[in-house]
Amino acid sequence: MKKFLLSLSLGVLTLGAFAQATGKPVGGTGPMISVDKETHDYGTIQQGANGTCEFIVTNTGDQPLIISQCQGSCGCTVPKCETQPIKPGAKSTITVKYDTNRVGPINKSVTISSNATNAPSKVVTIKGTVEAAATTPASPVKEASPMAPVEKH
Repeated sequence: MKKFLLSLSLGVLTLGAFAQATGKPVGGTGPMISVDKETHDYGTIQQGANGTCEFIVTNTGDQPLIISQCQGSCGCTVPKCETQPIKPGAKSTITVKYDTNRVGPINKSVTISSNATNAPSKVVTIKGTVEAAATTPASPVKEASPMAPVEKH
């Protein structure tokens, strides 16, 4: 019995050492998330312009990747993501819509929550600047001068 326990212990230690050496868990990597870019830069855009951008997510693991939620950092940043499982090697698109009626700098984030073993909570960002739309000057309205003589008929 002692020999069996000793053999079993050595087997477990060897397996543990192998898992540490390769950096991969034994039995596969599971679902893994990869995003085509960490940041989308709008640059300088005009107020009211199209504030939509996309992030491409790829499952680089060996099990289906399930995105459970996409959450913007504020109400002006609205992400949309598919919650259908993404097969290994397959891609999905996360669409982010920023409210460009808000003038000023953009520096917002979107948190992608999933079952990924490498990053269960992945954060991507959007940045840029929204410039105020040019205003057209109003036509001057001619008003009667209070000092103007009044004609009598």
